[in-house]
Amino acid sequence: MNRYFKSFVAAALVCSTLAGCGSSSGGSTAEKTASSSTAAASGKHFVIATDTVFKPFEYTDADGNFVGIDVDLLAAIAKDQGFTYDLNSLGWDSAIAACQAGQADGMIAGASITDERKQNGWIFSDGYYTATQCVAVAADSDVKSLDDLQGANVAVKTGTAGADYANSLKDKYNFNITTYEDSPTMYQAVTGGQADCCFEDTPIMSYTIKQGEQDLKIVDGSENEGNDYGMAVFDSSEQELLDLFNAGLKDIKASGEYDKIIAKYLG
Repeated sequence: MNRYFKSFVAAALVCSTLAGCGSSSGGSTAEKTASSSTAAASGKHFVIATDTVFKPFEYTDADGNFVGIDVDLLAAIAKDQGFTYDLNSLGWDSAIAACQAGQADGMIAGASITDERKQNGWIFSDGYYTATQCVAVAADSDVKSLDDLQGANVAVKTGTAGADYANSLKDKYNFNITTYEDSPTMYQAVTGGQADCCFEDTPIMSYTIKQGEQDLKIVDGSENEGNDYGMAVFDSSEQELLDLFNAGLKDIKASGEYDKIIAKYLG
């Protein structure tokens, strides 16, 4: 989910949003805590921001629990490294703004590690998942390849790797690109006929189709090379969070816990 910075003005909105964020029982925020004995050893506590809906990496399940790959990975890493944290589900743009404004220490939200982001002040952890981007069309579409999308109306999600991918092909295929604020609205534009296709991270689209949540299909051969996802901070003073994350990620991969979490959501 490679997304760019939006206006820093969003930071003002985040302050009031964060004030209303509580524990996972509230539905919009998940709070995960390491075991008390381990946490006492480090005494570190962080505020970490995330997106609201980016299945299967973060979303609210049928029981109102905030779940997903990012949520479970963070919980496992915190337990391994002995730190506690509040995980605030703010939305992509607001999560970035919260970090920029000092209202959150870092964010984990399927953020793709790119050179452009690094140049714009993002500081990333080690990669924890490699994701490509793909093109999806309505399930009953006759489109069989990108060549069938010449002059197409294309839906993208603001500031994402999918949007970057679409723009990289815009001139070649004469795309007319429309930007949407979230994935569900973008998908609806395709299934509702307002757009001919959309660009999305492949694991997200595959999961969405597998779960029967959208009547879409991936265009064969449409994937790009992709990037790793990483946790991000926006100030070098937060490097300790990334160091703990990297150490914990290495440990849970060695123990097999990482593979269990990925299999839980992606099979």
